[in-house]
Amino acid sequence: MTSKERVHAALQKKPVDRVPIFMWFHPETTARLAGLLEIPAARVGEAMGDDVRQAWVNNNYAMEGIVHEHDGESHVDVWGIKWVKDGPYNQIAGFPLAEATRDEVLAYAFPLDHLDELLALMAPVMEHAAEYFVGVDVSPCVFEMYWRLRGMQAGILDLAGDAALAYEMLGRCADFAVGLSEAACERFAVDWLWTGDDVAGQQGMIMSPACWREMIGPHLERVVAVGTARGLPVAYHCCGGLRPIIGDLIEMGIGVLNPVQCNCPGMDPLELKRAFGSDLAFMGGVDTQHLLPNGSEAEVRAATARLIEGMTADGGGYILAASHTVPPETPDANIFAMYAEAGISREAIFDRAAQIRASLKTEGA
Repeated sequence: MTSKERVHAALQKKPVDRVPIFMWFHPETTARLAGLLEIPAARVGEAMGDDVRQAWVNNNYAMEGIVHEHDGESHVDVWGIKWVKDGPYNQIAGFPLAEATRDEVLAYAFPLDHLDELLALMAPVMEHAAEYFVGVDVSPCVFEMYWRLRGMQAGILDLAGDAALAYEMLGRCADFAVGLSEAACERFAVDWLWTGDDVAGQQGMIMSPACWREMIGPHLERVVAVGTARGLPVAYHCCGGLRPIIGDLIEMGIGVLNPVQCNCPGMDPLELKRAFGSDLAFMGGVDTQHLLPNGSEAEVRAATARLIEGMTADGGGYILAASHTVPPETPDANIFAMYAEAGISREAIFDRAAQIRASLKTEGA
């Protein structure tokens, strides 16, 4: 099966030759694997057997797609957010609306004149659309976009103290994501629409489920509707313990949940599969806090096998992924053990890496 066929079949709970994979690696893990495989870091996912190709077209590109070489280097994105490299990731160092008055917040203009520039980020992905399952990532969609503009503390205070302002601005964040989604779906033959908002933490929701349902859910639903109206699967990313709103996500049309952060309350993957598997597919669930960095190779194989078996017990509905990026302290043997249980041997990975090296030599000749 091609990667495109494999993911589509899995989402439809049809037979597949192996479980599909969409693994995210910490940048240091990627660099180490690239050195081991003797290939460019950008080709690691290909060598490892990832089945999904995807690009950020919303503010996550400013966070993860712009890469600085040295700590302290920075950029200001088209939203006016300042990002500074701190370790392997860009972190927000300046929220454009942090000190803004109410009127100034309402006067904020989203970067609509940059839509074409943002959507152009899909071009490299679409080059592989014949073989790979391709997605467009329009996250963050609502609350997470707002707090990146306003700051987390001010954003939370707005929810509690000025609900009218918060609701209006959350709606405008969603409007921008809707516009991106509509334009992307019109221009590109994508296989799913990827949405997301981190509205939960390690111990549970950031706000009450009732607040989420009143203030955030209606706006997210408008983004989701862009995909469902076109018959596309819609994926949703939210770290943390979001168990109280999973039913709401299903009702609005979310079809795939990621990353299933298994150490959070209510987020045991197999329990979620039993509770919601008839309506929802899952991507994630491999523990990155304890199992991958600290478990033995045998423990990783056993846990991954159990996860795959349980998450595909009804015939499919699962994409193998970690519950976060695979951390740099993860032993190589544990990474290869996880892939082996998905049907991709270490030898197959090294063979693909050799093919990539050969193709690069041909291209450079």
